[in-house]
Amino acid sequence: MCGIVGYIGKRKAYPILIKGLKRLEYRGYDSAGVAIISDDQQLNVYKTKGKVSDLENFVTQKDISGTIGIAHTRWATHGEPCSANAHPHYSSSEKLALIHNGIIENYAVLKEKLQAKGYIFKSSTDTEVLVQLIEYMKVTNQVSLLTAVQLALGEVIGAYAIAILDKEHPDEIIAARKSSPLVVGIGENEFFLASDATPIVEYTDKVVYLEDGEIAVLNLGKELKVVNLSNVEMIPEIKKVELNLGQLEKGGYPHFMLKEIFEQPDCIHDCMRGRINMEADNVVLSAVIDHREKLLNAKRFIIVACGTSWHAGLIGKHLIESFCRIPVEVEYASEFRYRDPVIDGQDVVIAISQSGETADTLAAVELAKSRGAFIYGICNAIGSSIPRATHTGSYIHVGPEIGVASTKAFTGQVTVLAMLALTLAKAKGTIDEQHYLSIVQELNHIPEKMKEVLELNDTLAELSKTFTYAHNFIYLGRGYSYPVALEGALKLKEISYIHAEGYPAAEMKHGPIALIDAEMPVVVIATQNGLYEKVLSNIQEIKARKGKVIAFVTKGDTVISKIADCCIELPETIECLDPLITTVPLQLLAYHIAVCKGMDVDQPRNLAKSVTVE
Repeated sequence: MCGIVGYIGKRKAYPILIKGLKRLEYRGYDSAGVAIISDDQQLNVYKTKGKVSDLENFVTQKDISGTIGIAHTRWATHGEPCSANAHPHYSSSEKLALIHNGIIENYAVLKEKLQAKGYIFKSSTDTEVLVQLIEYMKVTNQVSLLTAVQLALGEVIGAYAIAILDKEHPDEIIAARKSSPLVVGIGENEFFLASDATPIVEYTDKVVYLEDGEIAVLNLGKELKVVNLSNVEMIPEIKKVELNLGQLEKGGYPHFMLKEIFEQPDCIHDCMRGRINMEADNVVLSAVIDHREKLLNAKRFIIVACGTSWHAGLIGKHLIESFCRIPVEVEYASEFRYRDPVIDGQDVVIAISQSGETADTLAAVELAKSRGAFIYGICNAIGSSIPRATHTGSYIHVGPEIGVASTKAFTGQVTVLAMLALTLAKAKGTIDEQHYLSIVQELNHIPEKMKEVLELNDTLAELSKTFTYAHNFIYLGRGYSYPVALEGALKLKEISYIHAEGYPAAEMKHGPIALIDAEMPVVVIATQNGLYEKVLSNIQEIKARKGKVIAFVTKGDTVISKIADCCIELPETIECLDPLITTVPLQLLAYHIAVCKGMDVDQPRNLAKSVTVE
């Protein structure tokens, strides 16, 4: 959840650390801090509540010299956001400084033991407990920092990614991970450290993804050393990471979120590239080719995901069941992992995660694997934990998503799920050839139709001004549009802080209709499909109670336009691909309402991009 950066080499560390924190700020922005061993061998820790920009202001006139350092941007778990709880944390002697992403579950017990030995704590975090424990192990046992880290982590229950500096060893960083991501970048006589590769790619394309239970020893002038908790040396696998630096910048847009909304046509094209042939009459996924029998003989698919990815999973359920005639369950990963689910070797579990690091989804994957299920991952971040933990899968290839509220990752996930359903259905013979062909061809046209939707940006920006007064919204949809309603409501909640709920349109009369009055905006996805007449009836029920209806309809609709307070016309597409079209204007509506309200769109309060803790 938090962002970790580290550097050791010949360059000045501070500029690299600050730039890295800015790249990782989507992971948390409650507070930020940096620890640097200065040119005169002092271990300086500077930290403050607020964003990375606040840290930059705070260190003005301070000694930020030095070529080795670690830095952190925090999403608060243990302890409120404040300077005292910000990372890095000193040990009692102030000879050690540590940063941490994760949760130490047994911190209270460890803290009590350390207090009994005279240790005094200055924060209410679990992280300070860990750095004090490491120092205790180091001093008591008269061992090296590496050994002290190994001993301390042996006492710890929970998840962690840590980096630690020792004033007495100014040429070394120790880093370790368990259930929280950590990447080492390898340069020329220098090392970089980060929660993901985005702060590293500017300097090197060679990275090592640490595995659970591994500890990296970064020494100036030496090769990377990786050991486990038992001090068995591991052989690090160096991988090449390919990221376009332009994707990490706003590129002239006021916010990453708007940039990423407008990137969707190109992203969906990239997602389909190499998977849909030039003639647009066939879909090929290598994962299905390589694991054909396992996938075709599955008795059931179980989709596990969280948040926006869960909404994509609901669409995937509809697609797979309709095309492949295989039962599909969609589970919140956070519930699935704790309810002793019935799983066996004939099940295929599809794990969906933008970051590939979502803690609950990763735990669900490990549980399903232990029960013999075959695991298929759908992720965006190449080399992340979930792709490494699954048997096979598909990347969505939409590029880095920096805005906390997911946009292009959602449409990328839906696109991959559509291609997976089509590929399986054709292999199983459960889809008519002409129907298959029409969907593949239409899927190929989606990027152009998305561009057409994006031309509505100014219209939606103007419309949004009307609804900044609202305290509540209802979003309605049926069939494939019901998950879109959920996703539209989530986007509005995330970035504008307006309460919004998504419902199946027919369920409105089973309770939510009591909320309808002249002050209640209702967003209705009412495109031309098999349930159009049903949705029309729902709109009439809303208008009978003076509700304000914003309808998203198929271009040329002449019925709903006479009833709704506002109609937004969208390009026509096949019903099963509707979500790829209807999602985009809902993203824009949420974005512009939030902007009108003066909200921080890219970094909404209390949220972080990658949820790597429970």
